[in-house]
Amino acid sequence: MRRGVVLFAICATAIILFLVNSVWTLLTLLVKDGHEDAIAKSELPAIGSRPDGKRTQMIPKIIHQTYINTSIPEVWQEAQQSCIDLHPDWEYKLWTDEMSLKFIHDEYEWFEDTFRNYPYPIQRADAIRYFVLKHYGGIYLDLDDGCNRELEPLLSYPAWVRKTLPTGISNDAMGAVPDHPFFNYVVKHIEDYDRNWLLPYITVMGSTGPLFLSVLWRHWVSGGGNVGDGPDGGRVRIVFPEEYNGHSWSFFTHHLGNSWHAADVQLIFWVSQLLRL
Repeated sequence: MRRGVVLFAICATAIILFLVNSVWTLLTLLVKDGHEDAIAKSELPAIGSRPDGKRTQMIPKIIHQTYINTSIPEVWQEAQQSCIDLHPDWEYKLWTDEMSLKFIHDEYEWFEDTFRNYPYPIQRADAIRYFVLKHYGGIYLDLDDGCNRELEPLLSYPAWVRKTLPTGISNDAMGAVPDHPFFNYVVKHIEDYDRNWLLPYITVMGSTGPLFLSVLWRHWVSGGGNVGDGPDGGRVRIVFPEEYNGHSWSFFTHHLGNSWHAADVQLIFWVSQLLRL
């Protein structure tokens, strides 16, 4: 009897250690929020001010967005146009499904099978943004993110992403120089996370979405990726909510989104609300 208890305890401990190890990176996201890499309001020029000649603009003046085709739904047209109007001298690239497939085939053929075989279209929409930022550089924005002011001040940071709540980073607005080491790292490892977690929401979030990007960001920072060669090293700067939500000096406005959410999301959000009680 005692031997059985000991064996059970050993097995239970091994399982617990395995599970903790598997989710350790996720747990660290609860305490590592990236404030040390924050882009503070104090280091940004005032809205409407002339560009500061001392700030070197490194990111190319390109705005990337994605959609099925060129027929943008009316609910997002205002947000899309706000970014185009504020940046008349920037290149604007709308990556349709057809363009994305051709780009991956032509430039990253090793990824084509994975890209084509993702079960959910949003996974391709997620993945293509990492590849075009790595390849061309520029700023990627979801179609439900509008522009409240010119984005030129953000061109001075070799790579930046947005903080999301309650933890991790988002992939809805990102900027980078071409071949930034972090986005090279993301592209290199994206196939490693191509797994089916049964629920569509979790599968998308963990394979190509914000959770995937957050996990790689934590690996990047903890592995010393934020310290490297070149301007700002491999550092990824973070735009926090207080710098982009509801202020006259914010860079972005937010419109109705979440078009890819399925029924399982309601269950997940319901459980989340229960846990907060």
